[in-house]
Amino acid sequence: MTDGDTVAGRVISPVLVGREEELGRLVAAVSRPPAVVVLEGEAGIGKSRLLAELATRPEMADRLLLRGGARRIREPFPLGPLVEALRGAGDALARAELSPVAGALRGLLPELASVLPPPLEPLDDRAAERHRLFRGLAEVLRALGPVVLVVEDLHWADEQTVEFLAYALAAPPPRMSIVLTYRGEEAGAVVREATARPADAVFHDHILLKALDAAQTGDLAAAILGEAGVTADFGAHLHELSSGLPLAVQELMALLRARGALIKLRSGRWARKAVAELDVPPGVRDSVRERVARLPEEARVVAEAAAVLQVPVRLEDLARVGGLPTAGTVAGVDELLVSGLLTEQAGTVAFRHVLTAQAVYGAIPLGRRQELHARAAEAVRALEPVPLGQEAHHLRQAGRLTDWVAAAEQAAEQASQLGDDAEAVRILEDVLRHAPLDPDRRGRLAVRLGWAAPQVLRPPAVIDLLSQALESEQPGPLRGQLHFLIGLLQERLGEDPGAQRRAFAAAVGDLADRPELAAWVMAALGRPMDPAVPLAEHAVWLERALEAVPAIGDPVEEVFVLGKIATSLGGYGDPRWLGLTDEVRRRTGGRPRHRQEVGAYRSIAEHACLAGNYEVAAELLDAAMRGAAGEESSREPLSRCRLVALLLASCRGRWAGLEEETALLLDEYGGRPFDRIGAETVAACLALARGELDTARRELAEVTGNALVLGAYELLPLSVAGFLRLATAGGEAGAALAATEAAVAVWEIKGLWPLAVRALPALAEAMAAAGRRDEAVALVERLSAELRALDAPMAEAALAHARGHLAAGDAAAAAEFRTAAAAYDLLGAPYEAAQARELAAGRLFAAKAAKAAGVSGAEEPLLEAMTTFRDLAARWDLDRAAQLARRHGVTVRGRYPGGPQGYGADLSPREREIAEMAAAGLTNREIGQQLFVSPRTVEKHLGAALRKLGLRSRAALGAHLGVEHPRSDPPGTGAANGVAYP
Repeated sequence: MTDGDTVAGRVISPVLVGREEELGRLVAAVSRPPAVVVLEGEAGIGKSRLLAELATRPEMADRLLLRGGARRIREPFPLGPLVEALRGAGDALARAELSPVAGALRGLLPELASVLPPPLEPLDDRAAERHRLFRGLAEVLRALGPVVLVVEDLHWADEQTVEFLAYALAAPPPRMSIVLTYRGEEAGAVVREATARPADAVFHDHILLKALDAAQTGDLAAAILGEAGVTADFGAHLHELSSGLPLAVQELMALLRARGALIKLRSGRWARKAVAELDVPPGVRDSVRERVARLPEEARVVAEAAAVLQVPVRLEDLARVGGLPTAGTVAGVDELLVSGLLTEQAGTVAFRHVLTAQAVYGAIPLGRRQELHARAAEAVRALEPVPLGQEAHHLRQAGRLTDWVAAAEQAAEQASQLGDDAEAVRILEDVLRHAPLDPDRRGRLAVRLGWAAPQVLRPPAVIDLLSQALESEQPGPLRGQLHFLIGLLQERLGEDPGAQRRAFAAAVGDLADRPELAAWVMAALGRPMDPAVPLAEHAVWLERALEAVPAIGDPVEEVFVLGKIATSLGGYGDPRWLGLTDEVRRRTGGRPRHRQEVGAYRSIAEHACLAGNYEVAAELLDAAMRGAAGEESSREPLSRCRLVALLLASCRGRWAGLEEETALLLDEYGGRPFDRIGAETVAACLALARGELDTARRELAEVTGNALVLGAYELLPLSVAGFLRLATAGGEAGAALAATEAAVAVWEIKGLWPLAVRALPALAEAMAAAGRRDEAVALVERLSAELRALDAPMAEAALAHARGHLAAGDAAAAAEFRTAAAAYDLLGAPYEAAQARELAAGRLFAAKAAKAAGVSGAEEPLLEAMTTFRDLAARWDLDRAAQLARRHGVTVRGRYPGGPQGYGADLSPREREIAEMAAAGLTNREIGQQLFVSPRTVEKHLGAALRKLGLRSRAALGAHLGVEHPRSDPPGTGAANGVAYP
């Protein structure tokens, strides 16, 4: 070829360039199942090319590759990527042994009906159907043997696809590897959380594809040309134009070839012509448009039609949309296939890359674009079944808004019927925000949105749309539902409790024909939400709700409302909660099966736990979790049960693995402040007990404030107690009392002392330290009288604990503390019992010193307390008790062993890993991002490492480990509270 010749041939590199390490990691991961690999990178970075290379590797020879992907235009049909992946697995399934649960897939995969077991009987619960469907999918994947499941473009996936992947990663088939791809800039928190925390037994790798550097860009250009290389100047210029994006490199090379803008030097290397001749606009868009403009007319028309359709499409549909005869369409498709813009996919064609399609689409004039979308709507309507999501999309882009609303409403209905609430919410929100709607239709669609939105794990902010529907005249029943649903969403989104109460109150009068909703609203108004509403008003609503229950007529709904009433009564110390709880058990036979029944058991269990009724709470929660985990429920009810289990384990001193479970639930409920406040409370209280004092100081104050804002007053005693204990120990009792005045006021107004009494010991201690002892004595005496008539299991222990702080003499105080410890023992509250024993020991030592003779009897309670603190890994408390022991010559066990793993004074593997990263200068957040753990978990392990090594700073850690520490300790991470343990 001479210098002036143009370059002919391919636009795709025949070899992989710049991705050797990433391919090696990918192959290694899928070769050691069960495994999950995440490929993250922007559009055009080469994720699909890397997967294509994987398919050709010899390691894949005995593995079945299943590949599916999400689409930008979504259909109201859940699990689309999984359906696409499994459609071609019929031959493999014909040879597999499947259990009956795989029959649940017949509706999802009708083309595989001949190899699937018989269909199952339908269930009366959508969540149950979804759970059974997940089990069926897992069964099929297990039966296929060694399999690599690839799900591409997860950032566009429907909620059920993401939920199934989280389900699968929790207990994957032993011979399955999963590869997931997404664009980091478009992947939401739900996608990242679902893929970042597989089960411990699952090998996990996260591969981030980065842009090519200048040298790699030159290598890619040379590979496309099939020559030895390109000049450094050409490679650098190409890198500047493409930003190292492989797709952009390919498109630019194709454009340069079409222009004849390349020359071959005598050295055999390729170079550009004069720089002025290569003044190409950067990025893919302009280069793609110029390439298309150089094509024949038929190819340009087909390219526009394919860009409008977006999805892989048949030739006849391209002809219908483009308006070309068949021969012209075939010619255009052939031209685009040869050019590399289109690719063939199982009898259909599509753009090789979405960026290319977007570039072509953006160049179509508005009028032409609307005409093409109108034809596309007609084309997809002829398909069987009709892809409603595509039809709605094309009608909207065609400007046919009335038709768009009708199609979108059908799509939302289909999504709801299939249990895909997130997709229904997305569609309905879009219509309500952007479509011209008459008042009747707006009200009806707003109600449908209001029912679907609370079912989504992270409900969207759509209250404004429900409120807009209320601004127009709506029939009474519809108006009542809108008010009710606004209140329900406000609760889920953690909005003003006063606004919630007003919304619920406005709903009651319009719900006469919906007794189940009316009773639900009354029960909600009986919950202590608005801080300005006294207990008497809540009591009235609870009585009305009780009276309304018989009119409901639906046994499941009646149990649901009874559970809400019992929950609130328990918080107020009304003994009737026990009778209602027994009624709930009787009506369900002790086995909740429906979502509402599970909810009743769970909510009663939560308040029983917070009141100190741990045995009842454990029984109810165990039944709720069995119901939530069975075939008749789904992940969301089980997750909410886990939130209560977290509280119960925290209160009962069962702390093994609690930090990890807390972190998981905090991630899972990131978009639901009201639900996650319990996990936030546990996290803050654990930080205090673990000795992470900087974290505890910050988070206890934050969670107390959040609970007040959200109206989660029943949780306040836990955080307030911890906040006051820490402040009093630091000599800041007065400021802490001022900061918690609002919480105490709410307990008074709402009559919540049966729950809040657990915070009374810390409150009394702080008041005494702040010079308000007489006021504290009066409060304890008053509550002693008031709580005697109420059901308050924690009262006996907490009141004795508080009296100990206020007693005039050491001996009297010690007696009260020992009484409190014994009462805590009966409740099953070891942490509080140990605190009381430590306090009793301190007073007994003081009494002995005052008498200067005799045996104090302090050693036994002190050693018991230290044993409990050591078992719980309550480092802050153990340090304090150990100091008391040293002052009085009490012999205690050796250095704290370092946690449940039993590594003794040696660093555990995780502690060493984090210590080395910290010594190298990484912050807690940076370490957490690399290890896929929370900054709190990093802080815990780092603090343990510092304590074991007897060090107090990261710089000292670097010197000890021989790692150069390049920067000073970040704030709050210096000593990491590194007090040595006895």
